[in-house]
Amino acid sequence: FQLYGYCYQDSNDIPDTLTTITELGSPLEMIQLLQTSWEDRFRICLSLVRLLHYLAHSPLGSVTLLDFRPRQFVIVDGELKVTDLDDASIEESSCTSNSDCFMEFPARNFTLPCSVEGRCQNMNEKRNLYNAYRFFFTYLLPHSAPSSLRPLLDKIVNATGNHTKCGNASGCLALKVSCSLSVSSEFTQKCVKSANTKYQRVPEAFIPDENYRCWPSYHHKGCLLSVFDVNEAMEICDSYSQCKAFVLTNQTTWTGRQLVFFKAASSHIMPDPDKITYVKVTD
Repeated sequence: FQLYGYCYQDSNDIPDTLTTITELGSPLEMIQLLQTSWEDRFRICLSLVRLLHYLAHSPLGSVTLLDFRPRQFVIVDGELKVTDLDDASIEESSCTSNSDCFMEFPARNFTLPCSVEGRCQNMNEKRNLYNAYRFFFTYLLPHSAPSSLRPLLDKIVNATGNHTKCGNASGCLALKVSCSLSVSSEFTQKCVKSANTKYQRVPEAFIPDENYRCWPSYHHKGCLLSVFDVNEAMEICDSYSQCKAFVLTNQTTWTGRQLVFFKAASSHIMPDPDKITYVKVTD
């Protein structure tokens, strides 16, 4: 979380009160997130992986967030950031045997090795990782994911939920990198079938109205989806009975896919130099 400033002051007879000024973020609502596009949810998961890596290798040492629930996080420009550090700790649990390194969660438990220094090995890091799995990855990654990526996503989710497969958060970065490459190749360049319908291309044109709703959409009052190219847009329009036209915009998602408005009619077309409209040709 970006810190813009801070000051010490006495407040209500409590000495050394710290006031911080930070960037403004949006509260994280899981139900809302599940209604957004998979691309946006994947971006949030990537930012969470970066956070896990930083917490494991911070200048203070390995940091654990004792309260890892979604209410402790906010969304800033599509990225997940932690906003409440009151429950952060850098203390690794002391131990005399492995049985002292017992981590208990609602669904499963783990026992970590006790090091020769008398500390539970990587307990902070693994606590963060499992909490990220049970509160975020298990919901956000698989839900409505592209079919070509599901085997890899299942591997990531299983690895974060099973400490024997993913020894630490740093090791999972390899999975993050490979999945990032998949997003930029398999997902971005997905194979599409040839469109069954012919379309008339109308350059420098836009349809301002004639919206209908679809899911998932980048626009709450219309059907705004991301596509790799015009062929994929045609395939999507063919799949919706109410779709009679679509408009290519000059906007892209963070993965480079183009945003397209799908329309229920094409009776009112207006000039727009930044857009291209495709209208279904009817017999």
